[in-house]
Amino acid sequence: MGVSTPLHPDVPGFTPRTLETERDLSQGKRALHRRDMGDLLVEVRPGADTLWFIVRRAGHGAVAFKTARNAGPVKITGRATKAGGTWRAEGASGMFRVQLNILSDALLRLKVSLTPAADLLIPFWSRDIYPLDKNDRPTQALGRVEAAQRGMNTGLCYFCVEKPSFGSVLYLQDLTSLNDYFAATKTKPDGVVGGEWPELGYQPPTAPMGNSPPVEPLKAGVEVVISDALIAFRPACELGERSSAAQFVEMLAEVYPHLTRPEAQYHDWPARSEQTLRDLLRAPESRVEHYGHTYLHPYVEAEYPDSMVQMSVATSIREYGRVLGKDQPVAEDLIAGMSRFFDKELQSIRRYLPNVGDDKDADAVDSWYLYHPLMNLGRLALWGDVKSEKLFRGSLEFAIKAARHFKYVWPIQYNIKDFSIITPSRNEQGLGQTDVGGIYAYVMLLAHELTGEERYLTEARNALKALQDVRFELVYQTNLTAWGLAACAKLWKLDNDRDAFSQSLVFLAGFFHNCEIWDSQIDHAQHYANFFGVTCLHDAAYLAAYECFESFAAIDEYLQLGGDALPPHVRMLCTEFRKYSLDRGWYFYPDALPEDAVAKDEIRNGHIDRKLSFPLEDLYPDGRPAGQVGQEIYGCGGAFVFASRAFHQVADAPFVIFTDYPCVIAPGDAGGLTVRLHGPPGFTGRVHLARRTRRKMPRIVLRDGETTVSASRRDAASRDYRSPADATLTISWT
Repeated sequence: MGVSTPLHPDVPGFTPRTLETERDLSQGKRALHRRDMGDLLVEVRPGADTLWFIVRRAGHGAVAFKTARNAGPVKITGRATKAGGTWRAEGASGMFRVQLNILSDALLRLKVSLTPAADLLIPFWSRDIYPLDKNDRPTQALGRVEAAQRGMNTGLCYFCVEKPSFGSVLYLQDLTSLNDYFAATKTKPDGVVGGEWPELGYQPPTAPMGNSPPVEPLKAGVEVVISDALIAFRPACELGERSSAAQFVEMLAEVYPHLTRPEAQYHDWPARSEQTLRDLLRAPESRVEHYGHTYLHPYVEAEYPDSMVQMSVATSIREYGRVLGKDQPVAEDLIAGMSRFFDKELQSIRRYLPNVGDDKDADAVDSWYLYHPLMNLGRLALWGDVKSEKLFRGSLEFAIKAARHFKYVWPIQYNIKDFSIITPSRNEQGLGQTDVGGIYAYVMLLAHELTGEERYLTEARNALKALQDVRFELVYQTNLTAWGLAACAKLWKLDNDRDAFSQSLVFLAGFFHNCEIWDSQIDHAQHYANFFGVTCLHDAAYLAAYECFESFAAIDEYLQLGGDALPPHVRMLCTEFRKYSLDRGWYFYPDALPEDAVAKDEIRNGHIDRKLSFPLEDLYPDGRPAGQVGQEIYGCGGAFVFASRAFHQVADAPFVIFTDYPCVIAPGDAGGLTVRLHGPPGFTGRVHLARRTRRKMPRIVLRDGETTVSASRRDAASRDYRSPADATLTISWT
């Protein structure tokens, strides 16, 4: 068989598997089934050792999906149905069962299960996607991969076939369905979805990697899911950064409702908040005294105080106090000490106190560290805190000077005195802290809100403009990405700037690309929730408490700012992230985990005290013991933010109302309360009523329209209800 020179300039050659695929598809075997799917045609065709599903766009090429993974010929049987069909491919390895479900004109599901004929060791399985030209040749299709799985994040591959002009494809493996495979083979889905053009898709992990043979078989006669792919199609290759990001978010939202999703659990965040307040006051491992003020250790009895830690915790507690309607002395003490971080010579907040130890370079600063404390000082200033406003205003000129020096493209680390670069970039592409422009824009917008000065708006726009053309490399640290998202929403709402909204989708696409939209049951991960968690850095192996709760706060603000003007699919994804954050955040606390799931040795920072209500920094989807980086004090603000945003204290009501979706609560027309849930249509929300301290739980009636909703669980102190996520509920009590 002759093979022409590849069209794709970055393809140096082809694997034997690609060449075998080209030969297999060129044989012209009769299709077993054809099915129209909008402007697409789905074709089921037998192969030499597999069953191919080929999705064609008339005159514009195709994409082929390999299903069965046999060594040698297979015997095909099966039948089509209106919704798709089920086929079986029997070979030496066993019986492969392939299910096709046509979910819409642009979405299908391919699920493959294997019942091994014998205890089956898997040394290698190839990837499962091949773009094709008009003659079904993968070697002649031209295109590009926009985004692929990072580490153990969502198993996705977002790519487009440009020649022929087939369009865009979002391929997503529902990794939750594959937990039994990972358990049987003792493997982990680290970077298993992606590939190099034209051999793309999912490559099931095998163990051990390297030259050693596998030793953990799939058991004979036990059916196991080996692939569960949801695949969305669009007719265009969106070349622009913003249009490509918008399409990715839209396609992800189309796939999301069909994923296997765990139920988000209820947790008592107000109680956790009160416990954390007590530990901040009483635990000597949490704080240290300098200059007559209280400062926090970043980790339990470890690391020097710094301004980010101080402000992150203080602002979260202050927000909690505002919701409760009473001052929190801990927050006031922390804010009082902030003045010692101010450098009068530089006219700026610094990271460390003047007396920081000699083992630290006091002048070295990560780019984001200049702006994060300013963000929280600005928020406090807008809440009326005079001391915070003075420090915020006093640091703004230096903040702008630094941004302009770096032309709004920041390095990893620099010297704060002369801006000399210490660490320029994170990779060979020369990318630094790519999303710092987002939090800088947020700070500038706070300054505009506080002062009314137009120049701060100009600074925010300049920073966001400099972020263009980084596409799916935008994310450096995900909480910064999330604050950039909120900054775009502020600009959008300020003057109906549609460019700002479009830029928000670039932030959102990068953010969701860094999420784990699957439920790991690997090793210790079975004891905690990771679904829809966001890994803390672009290349991080774990979820971090601090980045997770800050991302929750920023996306909650995005939802509030956007309101009903946000497209429904954007609101759906954001409210789902918000909902699962309220569950997932609980498992960062060591007392919520089994003892053997928490790290004991070689903890990087300080030590872990299971009695203290401070979160661990790190939860791992691959099931490693949690807390290897340490127990974060700077992440403890999460409890206060979750309690403030999801628990609603209504005057005269004898209970506190929790909702896992955003809501608006108002007095009812005939007494009682009206609760309007702002979750996505077709989803189910939770409403939990918890008795207030020293109050009795009354007789409660909750209605959705004229229908009485029964509590799914009740006890002397609470009632738990399920209702449509977009319901308008009435609550009455006697």
